[in-house]
Amino acid sequence: MDDRISDIGLFLRVLDLGSISAAARSLDLSVAVASQRLKRLERALGVRLLHRTTRRLHPTPEGIALAEQGRVLVEDLEALTSGLRQSATEVSGTLRVTTSASFGRLYVSPLLPEFLLMHPRLRVSIDLSDQTLDLVSAGFDLAIRIGALDDSTLVARKLASNRRVLCAAPDYLRRHGMPRTPADLARHECILLSGSQGRQDTWRLRDRDGHDTVVRVQGRLETNFGEVVRDAAVAGLGIALHSTWHVCEDLHAGRLQVVLPDHAIADSGIYAVMPQRRLVPPRVRAFTDFLAGKFGENPPWERALAK
Repeated sequence: MDDRISDIGLFLRVLDLGSISAAARSLDLSVAVASQRLKRLERALGVRLLHRTTRRLHPTPEGIALAEQGRVLVEDLEALTSGLRQSATEVSGTLRVTTSASFGRLYVSPLLPEFLLMHPRLRVSIDLSDQTLDLVSAGFDLAIRIGALDDSTLVARKLASNRRVLCAAPDYLRRHGMPRTPADLARHECILLSGSQGRQDTWRLRDRDGHDTVVRVQGRLETNFGEVVRDAAVAGLGIALHSTWHVCEDLHAGRLQVVLPDHAIADSGIYAVMPQRRLVPPRVRAFTDFLAGKFGENPPWERALAK
């Protein structure tokens, strides 16, 4: 197919310049090679394309039809390949991103104007969803995912740590008391998050000496959406396990209070995840680098808590 398109391009050049020799010189070919390629094209199509006279070449009716339709084909192909070469070296095209709804709204969306200003030839399509979508079948370039990564067919780059804490509203703690040990959690009302791995009702805590305690918790409210967990905790409905990025403002303002601060929940990560591919498009690399620079070792939510 590549040879066929190339031969059609040569045929068009012959028509434009009026002779095989002129077309051959313009393409840095010998006249013999150019003539052989034109004959190859005629054999492939099964028609004569040129009437050859001693003074000039004239297209046959079939040659005229090929010129009319083939020129559009060749020009479209040249524009496509030129665009692809350009997109391989500059940040352009459409970047398709999916991210969790809460994190995307709080931390990705505010960064998009700056990123788009940096790359005026780029378009961004962003999907906010808590569903774990298949990147390849859904056509996404990149996903921002939080927590453990299970899909080994994907390439991941860590953007930031995902520190988690137990927290509750001061009103709840006044009414029910502050837990003193991890075992106390079993007697409290806890707000549960459920997801693709089921109900997250087993909490593992580690004390300052490195000893782990696993507690099975329960509560009247269960949801698959982190915003509901956060709203319920602020409203005083119970103790919640939360990422600091989600509740840093509530903790800073005193709407929530850390429970069992001497017992840590294991950190997870916030990752940029992309399909495995030999060549990463510049738009994907640029956005990943941009987010890594904005989050990094000391992300904005941790800076807010340190104030």
